[in-house]
Amino acid sequence: MQNSPLSSDVLPKHIAIIMDGNGRWAKAQGKPRVFGHKNGVSAVRKTITTAAKLGIKAVTLFAFSSENWRRPEEEVGVLMELFISVLSTEVKKLHKNNLRLRIIGDKSRFSQRLQSKIAQAEALTQNNTGMVINIAANYGGKWDITQAVREIATKVSCGDLSVDEIDEGVVANHLTMADLPEVDLLIRTSGECRISNFMLWQLAYAEMYFTPVFWPEFGEESLIEAMTWFVNRERRFGCTGEQIKALMTS
Repeated sequence: MQNSPLSSDVLPKHIAIIMDGNGRWAKAQGKPRVFGHKNGVSAVRKTITTAAKLGIKAVTLFAFSSENWRRPEEEVGVLMELFISVLSTEVKKLHKNNLRLRIIGDKSRFSQRLQSKIAQAEALTQNNTGMVINIAANYGGKWDITQAVREIATKVSCGDLSVDEIDEGVVANHLTMADLPEVDLLIRTSGECRISNFMLWQLAYAEMYFTPVFWPEFGEESLIEAMTWFVNRERRFGCTGEQIKALMTS
């Protein structure tokens, strides 16, 4: 089995990534935290490119959690500006490559300028048929479930849904990303081993891969390594990074 070709069916359909370690990576080099966030953007690029070549259906990146508002005001401001600038420069490339961009989370707290940029970016790519890229911004797993419960409660009070009809499927259909497969593989960088209120429902059966690599240093090889680990765990047979690379489309 070691040298035989792999089928792409063995790969995860939906990968979620907690991009952690930007600040610590920058600090280790005597640079401000912002330097780490800016370098983290190139890791996002590499990850999206590699995942798209492998034919992954969806990638969800945890960019900014609802807890991140507690960070110093200056850092939050820089993160928001970086978000606007990346949306402006990257969305055209994503569109050109038939990729679909979605921002998931409570967008109401963002400035009107950022909300407008998000709406434009989503509208540009909404009809694309390639990989879906979800950017979780001001997102929390508890928030996701709470807003689903609120929508369901509204339908019950309006008489559109009876309490007896509420099951796991109904709840799942009211969550963000209801149209995508549940997460198969969660990756967290920088050595932290927790899920930090990320996609609590959608991670129910995910394999969890924790790597000590800081996010700005996470590249194609790092993702291939995570995929190889996933296939070996999930399928219970030995596969190599070279076999995964063989699945990449040119």
